[in-house]
Amino acid sequence: MKILLLITLLVFTNHIKSQTIIAFYNLENFYDTIDNPITTDEEFTPSGIKKYGTHIYTDKIFHLATVLSSIGSHYDARGPALIGVAEIENDTVLYDLKNHFLLRERNYQFIHFDSRDARGVDVALFYRPQKFIPIYRTKLMVALPGGAKEAYFTRDILYVKGLLEKDTLHVFVNHWPSRRGGEERSAPAREAAAAVCRKTVDSIQHIIPDAAIIIMGDLNDNPSDKSIRDVLKSTGIKSEVKEHMFFNPWVAFLQNGVGTLAHNDTWGLFDQILVSKSMINTLTTGWKLHRAFIFYKPYLTETKGKYRGYPKRTWEGNTYNGGFSDHFPTYIVLEKNVQNLKPAPTVPIQISLTLKLLNPTIHLPLSTLKPRPSLVSTSPVWVSHQTVGK
Repeated sequence: MKILLLITLLVFTNHIKSQTIIAFYNLENFYDTIDNPITTDEEFTPSGIKKYGTHIYTDKIFHLATVLSSIGSHYDARGPALIGVAEIENDTVLYDLKNHFLLRERNYQFIHFDSRDARGVDVALFYRPQKFIPIYRTKLMVALPGGAKEAYFTRDILYVKGLLEKDTLHVFVNHWPSRRGGEERSAPAREAAAAVCRKTVDSIQHIIPDAAIIIMGDLNDNPSDKSIRDVLKSTGIKSEVKEHMFFNPWVAFLQNGVGTLAHNDTWGLFDQILVSKSMINTLTTGWKLHRAFIFYKPYLTETKGKYRGYPKRTWEGNTYNGGFSDHFPTYIVLEKNVQNLKPAPTVPIQISLTLKLLNPTIHLPLSTLKPRPSLVSTSPVWVSHQTVGK
């Protein structure tokens, strides 16, 4: 008997890297032009001292959209999956910004809650629904300790839990109390905000010790300050990140004299994005920190006057400066390994076998054998990435 067979190669599995971008930007006094009677926004109106009318407002939106549309574009032309923002007045300005022609095709959605901040500014989170699906959101109120600041309420912290390409991610967007009145006097207010954030982090890690958590925002403190180092429990050295701690890649930036804002010719780095230990542990699956960046372009920098070299701000006093923000944006690139199944081409091979049978010869019809998924995957290839810190 002769048997003819078609032999097909098995399905093989390889690993590819998926990348995504997480960004933060302080939008510097991003108000609409309408007076809100319960906040102190009168200067940002057409009749206010800044003469803040439609022309300035639309110009401001154009400048912000220019920046947001460019962040991380060399990694992903579709833009960041998540963008935390600070100093926004309300959902009106968020709608106008996301619908600008430079951003419209990205279909950004946003999460925002009004807070009781005296200036009427809040934080918010833009997200691309193709990459991130929110499943829970809330605001965390920060009550300031007595004597720390002149106002009792400050910006709330935004907490969002969602799925970043099917992996659960917890995100905190912060804008902690300023240093107005002096760094030392105002420090307890920022430590209070850090404690509110840390309390919710603890509740998450109590249930899921290796949860993927990101803390971002304008923290109004540097990476080495007590609020970030001790209260949030963070370090800039990867080998020192213990269980329930955070890795802060911005420590190294500031040590090298690089910052996101300047005051009295000294750089500070208030705009930070911290990641939990699980996001630097390459022995586990899920999203991992690949690199961290301060987004810098020449057009974002002041070229003249006493603020030359500083971020090009929107205002010089009450005069419109045509700038962007008094902060540079920051962003991180995350990576994860994903399996990519690809069936190899079917290769027909003819085999002829001669068997001696007691019965007459039987002719078996040919049939095409379809490839079957392999039950054995290859060993994972762990992503090597540039580290910040040791």
